Amino acid sequence: MSKTKHSLHASAEEPQEDTGRSSASESGKKRTFPLSLLCLTIGAFAIGMTEFIIMGLLPNVAADLNVSIPQAGQLITGYALGVAVGAPILTVFTHKIPQKKLLVLLMCIFILGNALSVIAPTYGLLISVRILTAFAHGTFLGVGSILATKLVTPDRRAGAVSVVLAGLTIANIIGVPFGTFIGQQLGWRSSFGAITILGIISLLGIIRFIPVIPQGPPANLGQQFRNLIRPQVLLVLLIGAMGCGSLFAVFTYITPLLVDISGFAEQSVTWILVLFGFGVTLGNMVGGRLADWKLMPSLIVNFAILAVLLAVLTLTLHHPVLAVITIFLWGVAAFGIMPGLQIRIMNMTREAPLLAATSSHSAFNLGNAAGAYIGGFAITHTGLISVPLYAAVIAALGLAGLLFSLLMHDRKASPEGADVMHQASVH
Repeated sequence: MSKTKHSLHASAEEPQEDTGRSSASESGKKRTFPLSLLCLTIGAFAIGMTEFIIMGLLPNVAADLNVSIPQAGQLITGYALGVAVGAPILTVFTHKIPQKKLLVLLMCIFILGNALSVIAPTYGLLISVRILTAFAHGTFLGVGSILATKLVTPDRRAGAVSVVLAGLTIANIIGVPFGTFIGQQLGWRSSFGAITILGIISLLGIIRFIPVIPQGPPANLGQQFRNLIRPQVLLVLLIGAMGCGSLFAVFTYITPLLVDISGFAEQSVTWILVLFGFGVTLGNMVGGRLADWKLMPSLIVNFAILAVLLAVLTLTLHHPVLAVITIFLWGVAAFGIMPGLQIRIMNMTREAPLLAATSSHSAFNLGNAAGAYIGGFAITHTGLISVPLYAAVIAALGLAGLLFSLLMHDRKASPEGADVMHQASVH
């Protein structure tokens, strides 16, 4: 990259509070890069476990607390709503707290919520502390993503975000199956005990290894809200919700799709999902690298591939080997978009990115819920085999939204600043 392009890249995308950092602090951040990011990844890993672990333990929880399976299922719904509502609310009340101190506070909330889950004697208390834990979810990931971009050089920002978010994907491959096994062998409360220990490890790492980065005066709430409600930002949040919606429309019903259509035995689905999880992790890491290289072009191509793969899945589900290959590639494409979308939001709100960055996780969770509903609608009205096609349409709408977003960006760019704005949109 030429010096001119590098300066344009830095001025267009680097948050204002990062300016003026000394070379000494830069070298310090490079030295702490692996461990500091690892602490955030462990935190995201623990968050991913606590979000999804309950799915494998529903019968155990229901039996222990004397509630029905549907009632136990509300522990999942309550958590999702806690993430969707809690992230912006908690951000509003904590936006003046320095980012490292805020991460410490959020991880303390997370640890407290999981520790209380271990000893919760009643269903009502358990669902309450699940919601409390969920409040820390979106804000931790939003603040962690912002802080991760400050621990690396500008050309590695999306890669740093992907490292943090990799904790969520790895949790699905390793953490959730391992935590479920612990819960089945030692009781479901032991699973939350293990998550609590992970939270403590992350907390100690954050305190020890993440440096205090000068931020300048915090943006006021008015500026945070003005950034959030900008049409471009809202559009990208909607695009993110569509990406997650296309994922959960199929993922929610992946077992009946593989068993009833592809003909796999139920016990084989677990290993296919593990393979899907590896695809998700690969996509997350590759997506971060591509977003650092060319942000908008990589997002547009990724969404196009995602839509095509979901449409193709409608055909390959009838052929077991092709179905497994398609599902792996779908996992790569589905999570390849996540780091780029997060960076896109932070680029557009660089003066005050916190509320928008945390609200992105609210939008993603709402997209998850909407996708699951649309998948159920497809099964009811047009049959199980049509689910991937509905998901492909959702992904195609996300692609259309990205193209419209790029068009809006180009129209708003002034003639004098067109070159700079173009660099911001493609890098």
